Amino acid sequence: MKHLWIASLLLLSAPAFAQQPQEIPYDANVTWLKLPADLHLGEPSGVAVNSKGHFFVFNRGNSIGPAYGATASQILEFGPDGKYVREIGHNLYAWSFAHDVRVDKDDNIWAVDKGSDMIIKFNPEGRVLMVFGRKKEASDEGGPWTRVNPPRPAVDGQFRQPTDVTWDTQGNIFISDGYINSRVAKFDKNGHWVKSWGTPGNKQGEFNTPHGIAADAKGNIYVADRGNRRIQVFDPDGQFLREIKINVPIPPDAMPWMGNKPTPEQAANGTMAAGAPWTVCITPGPGTQYLYTSDAFPGRIYKLTLDGKLLGYLGSSGRMPKEFGWIHELACPAENTLYAAEILNWRVNKLTLHPEKQVAPQTSAALK
Repeated sequence: MKHLWIASLLLLSAPAFAQQPQEIPYDANVTWLKLPADLHLGEPSGVAVNSKGHFFVFNRGNSIGPAYGATASQILEFGPDGKYVREIGHNLYAWSFAHDVRVDKDDNIWAVDKGSDMIIKFNPEGRVLMVFGRKKEASDEGGPWTRVNPPRPAVDGQFRQPTDVTWDTQGNIFISDGYINSRVAKFDKNGHWVKSWGTPGNKQGEFNTPHGIAADAKGNIYVADRGNRRIQVFDPDGQFLREIKINVPIPPDAMPWMGNKPTPEQAANGTMAAGAPWTVCITPGPGTQYLYTSDAFPGRIYKLTLDGKLLGYLGSSGRMPKEFGWIHELACPAENTLYAAEILNWRVNKLTLHPEKQVAPQTSAALK
């Protein structure tokens, strides 16, 4: 009877030890973008790729103004070979502080500007099609919306430091709004306001800085709830489906890109916690889709199934080509091809994954 009890206990505990994800081997190329001699990247906060293989980098360059409160936004387009093509939206009224860039199924380019509280839709030719939100007028008090406690109530159709945008299968538009309002705003495909969900907090359906947003082939919405160290998944109507959390031990020698090593409390909670999702990217269908996300410390990229099973991870903080400095957005046009916009290293890193070289995960049998 004692042996039967022990066997039952091991069986019940097996899922916790059934798979120990391993590092995914990969190559990195930090010189693939070919910039003109007189053009430099500032902090590239976003990267996206269209159906023709052209890349769009939302860059905190072209800074104009004082050191504090500068205007720093520009979209740069590159061809499939990484050669510079053009700048899109030069001197655009919405430009203030770049955050994310996305490309929809029709190759329209969407820019999310955190500083102006605006989201702009460009057609493939680079002309403005839609405008969402409105920045403060020059005649008003300057500066972005600040945090107060309790928070100011959210206003339909307006944003406070928005972060990202995605679309469901019907073309509805979902905007993560963002640092202040901590909600998701939904518009229909014609740009009419539908609803919003979420408020600041840490309960189910609440957010603490929804920093990224993406949709799968079914139209489900994945929100990188960075400050709460989780990805929340909703249906297109905002009904909560599930929560994804990543728990991989931090290497003993891990160091942040800057500053002191976090205390155990700092490394376990909030924005700089291991597994706190700064990004969310889903590979295109048809076929099996994969979810990629990244953290700032210890600076890794994680590969998951859509239901949250961790398949592997790669990278660490640092300045070398195979290290990362705060990945702010990921583009994942294929399962084993990623592009990482690193704001601290001032580069877009092209990553080629080699899962065929990945060490087989340990199983409970192998651990005996």
